[in-house]
Amino acid sequence: MKLSAAVLSLLLATAVIAAKPASAPQPTDLTPQFRAAGLAIDRLQAFEIGGVVVIRGRSLDRNVAEDAGRFAQSLGYTRIANLVQVIPPPDDAAIERRAERELSTHRSLDGCTFQVDSDNGIVRVAGHVQHELQKDYAIELLRNIDGVREVHADLQRH
Repeated sequence: MKLSAAVLSLLLATAVIAAKPASAPQPTDLTPQFRAAGLAIDRLQAFEIGGVVVIRGRSLDRNVAEDAGRFAQSLGYTRIANLVQVIPPPDDAAIERRAERELSTHRSLDGCTFQVDSDNGIVRVAGHVQHELQKDYAIELLRNIDGVREVHADLQRH
């Protein structure tokens, strides 16, 4: 009886050890090397995991996205998952219209004046606000508009 319990106990311990998953390979951050290469990719991230380079980000140009894969090859990697999204260029006129509409319809921005310009999704807003919180609120509204990549503000209190 004791022998069969010992054998059963040994078999269970072996099964538990065998069922334990192997430790996952730790990712290596290659992002600084990719940024140093001058790749014009928004939100660029590059990691090596188990011999595979995973590249993420967004670009307006398919060639730039492909350059990221070629750069990984130049580092000696052969297994590359290039997940860089090629996005259409932003419609700056539509962004400007939407920004002006957003800024003019929020009552918390009454009494403020704004001039808005967009170039490739980079919005520049200038003007006057009455309170510092209005400045922060206006910038946050603009950041949430589809197609906006960055917001640069020159808003003065008056």
